Amino acid sequence: MSARTKARKRALDMLFQADVRDEALAVILAAEAKRASSEPDRAASWLYAREIVDGVNDHREEIDELLVTYAQGWTIDRMPHVDRSLLRIASWEILFNDEVPPAVAIDEAIELAKEYSTEDSSRFVNGVLGKIADHAQK
Repeated sequence: MSARTKARKRALDMLFQADVRDEALAVILAAEAKRASSEPDRAASWLYAREIVDGVNDHREEIDELLVTYAQGWTIDRMPHVDRSLLRIASWEILFNDEVPPAVAIDEAIELAKEYSTEDSSRFVNGVLGKIADHAQK
């Protein structure tokens, strides 16, 4: 498993925790930073996970607006916590990280949805992210 795949899982965990616990992302990040400092072999995944979480946090309003636009009939609050976090991560990568091709961001999100969410989530995630990728190319 690549360092970036591990980083996406760590970012998913942090965003999910903050969402479910209704806790400040800064608190979650601080706890993860402390943990990461004691695990030097996971430094690469920690750095990218931090970049993802910071990016999602910095662009959350814009990302969420696009999610609501392209997830027709779904509000942010109605989406399962895992799906919402995955969509935010992949949307940030598609929209704001030129180092990650949109297809890679989408594929990674689909795989994580298959692993951590509902049976229908991977199709939902794929559909929404495909529309966001189309939007980003305009």
